[in-house]
Amino acid sequence: MFGSGEHLLCSAIPNMLAVEEWMPLDRLAAAHSGRTPRRNRQAEPSGSPNTGQDTRARPGGRWRFWGAAYALLILLTGTNLPTPLYRGYEAQFGFSPLVVTMIFAAYVVALIPSLLVAGPLSDAIGRRKVLLPAVALAALGAVVFALAAGTEWLFAARILQGLALGAASGPLTASLAELEPAGNRRKAALVSTVASVGGLGLGPVLAGLLAQYAPAPYVMPFVVEIVLLVPAVVVITALPATRPAARWRPRRPEVPATMRGAFATSGTASFLAFAVIGLFLTLIPTYVTSLSGSKNLLLGGAAVALMLVCSVLAQLVAYGRPARTLELIGLPLLATGLVLLALAGGVSSLTLLLVATVVAGGGQGLVFLGGLTAVSQAAAADRHAEVLSSFYVIVYLGVGLPVIGVGFLATVAGLLAAVQYFAGVVALLCLTVLIVLARVRHHNPITPSSAPFDTADD
Repeated sequence: MFGSGEHLLCSAIPNMLAVEEWMPLDRLAAAHSGRTPRRNRQAEPSGSPNTGQDTRARPGGRWRFWGAAYALLILLTGTNLPTPLYRGYEAQFGFSPLVVTMIFAAYVVALIPSLLVAGPLSDAIGRRKVLLPAVALAALGAVVFALAAGTEWLFAARILQGLALGAASGPLTASLAELEPAGNRRKAALVSTVASVGGLGLGPVLAGLLAQYAPAPYVMPFVVEIVLLVPAVVVITALPATRPAARWRPRRPEVPATMRGAFATSGTASFLAFAVIGLFLTLIPTYVTSLSGSKNLLLGGAAVALMLVCSVLAQLVAYGRPARTLELIGLPLLATGLVLLALAGGVSSLTLLLVATVVAGGGQGLVFLGGLTAVSQAAAADRHAEVLSSFYVIVYLGVGLPVIGVGFLATVAGLLAAVQYFAGVVALLCLTVLIVLARVRHHNPITPSSAPFDTADD
């Protein structure tokens, strides 16, 4: 979620169990024992579009399901509202592109520990008790942005946003899979990724539109965010109560041994995909205005949104495809988009930049959808939110860390050269991961560790 990636980039594809009151007794027993019911493993062939689907209807699930998706969308939108405003903040408060990346990094630094604590905590004490404070932090972050009177205010606001999204990402994506009315985990996966990436794209467009054409350009976007958070509070309050699954204790994040291979490969691919997101969310609006010669705030936000719209469209088109196939298609597209991005700066072509944005966006969407699906399918049912939160750590590190290096480089070599170097290095890394995935695909297929009603999809 990512902004960030928000995963960054938030964001996210959970394959969670239904809450216990909706689960048949045989499946409930299997969930606690860590076994997958035999008849379900036989019923769905690998790669079936119905993989991970529980056909029991869930009472009142439809509006709660879409309400949870709305809450995720708005939280991600809010964290990305500052994207087109940074150029104005630079002029107003007198800081460099490096400070922009440091502000962004402060968000990630706050987000990661929040992710690691909130995921397991929500598994133990229930979703609502974690999500309501998260929304309150998001609203407080918006207030601080609206009242910002100096650079330190921006750092404080981004830290609050990072804590909010970190606390909400895992529980909300878990809730989506729990609340999907037919128990269709593929649909829950698609909705969660579209909501996550959609929020990344909606935030810059909404803020750019309001900042360019509405009064109080650095206040109005955050007032609108606070208003949009009110229905999210209503939805979260109405989420079904769940009994604590276990007593929560702080512990070091850990990935189960049975899924470490899938986590490593998919985590690396998603790290690279969200490194590109981080670049677009922080420096590309300035890059676009430099190439176009226009100071219109909406233009920079629209370039970010274009990439993310293409990401969403790619996910919709690819819905139901095997996870590894999505990654194997997405990585070369992402690399191609980055090469075109570097060339666009070299020849000062805004048209080529837009083409690069479309190609990179499509590749990013496929890599994100494939990577999170692979990890979600491999995760044990009783540790699902914990694994998802750990995966988000990788995603948001991708959003935050590389762009700091780009910011440092931009102060020395200039923005154009920094973006070109970044694009070239990440493109090479994408191709390296592609080769690794292609080699291990047939030797190390993804298998679910103990998640009921799921089978590997390749």
